[in-house]
Amino acid sequence: MINSNQKEESSKLARRLSDAIGYGTVAATIAILFFFLVWPVAIIISKAFLNDGQFTLDYFPLLFANELYKNSMINSMWIGVATTVLTTLVSLPLAIINAKYDFKGKGLLSGLLLVPMVMPPFVGAIGIQRFFARRGSVNLGLMEMGIIDAPIDWLGPENMFWAVVILEVLHLYPIMYLNLSAALANIDPSVEEMATTLGVPRWKQYRDIIWPLARPGYFAGAIIVFIWALTDLGTPLLVGYHETVPVQIFNMITDVNENPVGYSLVFVVILVTVAFFLLSKFALGNQKYEMMAKGHVTSSKNEAGFLGSVFIYTLIIGTVFVALVPHISVLITSVSDKWFMTVLPEKYTLKYYAQVFQAELPFIGIKNSFLFAGLSTLVDLALGLLIAYVIVRKLVPFPGLLDSLVMVPLALPGIVLAFGYVVTYTDTFLDPLNNPVPLLVIAYAIRRLPYMVRSAVAGLQQTSISLEEASSTFGASRFYTLRKITVPLVMANLIAGALLCFSYAMLDVSDSLILAMKEQFYPLTKAIYVLFLEQGSGSLVASALGMIGMLILTACIMGASLILGKKMGELFRS
Repeated sequence: MINSNQKEESSKLARRLSDAIGYGTVAATIAILFFFLVWPVAIIISKAFLNDGQFTLDYFPLLFANELYKNSMINSMWIGVATTVLTTLVSLPLAIINAKYDFKGKGLLSGLLLVPMVMPPFVGAIGIQRFFARRGSVNLGLMEMGIIDAPIDWLGPENMFWAVVILEVLHLYPIMYLNLSAALANIDPSVEEMATTLGVPRWKQYRDIIWPLARPGYFAGAIIVFIWALTDLGTPLLVGYHETVPVQIFNMITDVNENPVGYSLVFVVILVTVAFFLLSKFALGNQKYEMMAKGHVTSSKNEAGFLGSVFIYTLIIGTVFVALVPHISVLITSVSDKWFMTVLPEKYTLKYYAQVFQAELPFIGIKNSFLFAGLSTLVDLALGLLIAYVIVRKLVPFPGLLDSLVMVPLALPGIVLAFGYVVTYTDTFLDPLNNPVPLLVIAYAIRRLPYMVRSAVAGLQQTSISLEEASSTFGASRFYTLRKITVPLVMANLIAGALLCFSYAMLDVSDSLILAMKEQFYPLTKAIYVLFLEQGSGSLVASALGMIGMLILTACIMGASLILGKKMGELFRS
């Protein structure tokens, strides 16, 4: 009788503890997202429609009547559309090759395709300006070979749009490639084999079978690429293409209280990004087709013949080479010495790397970014694991709603969030003008939380709940089981998610440029931007600092890729 009562009490205690974990995590998540996501956005929206407490629509006619703002909105939309289209054209054939064919060196070449992820276009723009200036390496090389007689103004006003788009494409195509590769690999090969048996032409199979099955994965990647390109601040800022919405919002930060039209511009950005996110999520991304088997389990891939291998190697190596041009340009710029009117530098030096650690500003940037990114990663690690545990183990009703709530930061650009923080928390204890550290850490954490949750969910889904049930049967508490059994089993996924969160926080652009207003709090990207604007050797030191950031990001993403493999594409799904 006593044992029975003890078991009943123990069972009740376990249920209470499960409820406490589940509902406590939900409450904490809702509170954090409310104060640092919903509330700042609500403040912006309210200010876009209120004037002295009265409802008004006066700001929007002023917004659309202003040629600069109107052109900026059109330009940003076209940047998003052009980047998404070109990224698709680059990624689709590469994903098909990866999913359907085997060839020598496939692992190495597939890994090289992810290299452009290790440097944001913000940094690449520094080197591109040196290479493609009127008297830069490209024009001088073409003139020496007799291909052109006069220099081409590659970065002139009429070409800046395409310079921004190309830099975005070279950085973002790996995200599309990862999503498409994962989607194609999951297609049951028996569907294609049956179609071939029935005499369906190959092109028709791709149109009527493969594309519909891969479409959810495609749109998951496409919406991330579109929103990223639409709202990227750093690339147009450094290229000099200022007629874009993010740059206009950045310029409004200093007079946000005197120019209420800025609120209406940010509201339009929110409206556009959320509309496209919902369109992808519900109208297109939810069209799913169930299959009896997954392609990566049962597929027998085609062996590429000699001509096929030549085509594949040419396509992949050519893509990687073009994608690495910004990286190469930054590297050469960072080690250049006495480089004037020559294709390549006359001398090379490492003094600018030495200045990174000797000068005050670059060292402050590195130190602050390690601190801010490290703190935000710890927040993501703790909160992301608990959220994933609640979702997978279904500790609360409707866990899918919690999953969707956590994905909301993917639909809101960093430029909007940073602008909202300035508007909401100015003249409070979180005022970024006094000390931006809390808001920077929170902004980094919230924007990368979906990556951690996705990574942890993937690990927990592969971990049998029977192990936790066995632990509970022997009297272990839920927290003890979580700490001693569950966490060690999903440690690889947690490390991979943490590496991605840390690396992308290290090289965050929008939050860093807007929230860090004093030099002592500058993160890495703000230090790069300020150095780039300095006369003399500023851009050279900025290039060296960018290369150091790239090396950090390379190590993190390579580590995450090795741990997660093909599942890495799931982290970039909306």
